[in-house]
Amino acid sequence: MSNGRTAVCPGTYDPVTNGHLDIITRAANVFDRVVVAVVGNPPRKDTTLFTGEERKAFLDDATAGLDNVEVEVFSILLVEFARQQGATAIVKGLRAISDFEYEFEMNQLNRKLAPEIESVYIIASPDYSFLSSTGVKEMATFGGDVVDLVPPGVAQALAERLGR
Repeated sequence: MSNGRTAVCPGTYDPVTNGHLDIITRAANVFDRVVVAVVGNPPRKDTTLFTGEERKAFLDDATAGLDNVEVEVFSILLVEFARQQGATAIVKGLRAISDFEYEFEMNQLNRKLAPEIESVYIIASPDYSFLSSTGVKEMATFGGDVVDLVPPGVAQALAERLGR
């Protein structure tokens, strides 16, 4: 189902979860090139657990088997980054109505700035519809088992970083 186009799949990915990887993999099945765009310094968060480069490394490792996926850290407007990459689409995952409300607003703002770039939404697989980076960090903080929720290297890094 290739259409010869590039998509950007942005996120904080702090940390990357198997739900993120599901969306990225499904986007890679639709687009010729998918650029996973790691937000370097997220404006809505005071700090991140992992640096942008650490998050990029986790994603590089987790997507190594996807030949049409590359990972970049960015710190400019998303639509400007998408333009730099030659993207025609921004791909996001949706888990629930609350995600839709936020993404609807972002879509309208992005469309005002870059009407030539479409927003494409992929509904989360049922296995991952509950999964969030915040939830994973909370579980890991209190010693919960996150091994089946994140890539192996991320599970190990969470255990080391959070001291559990």
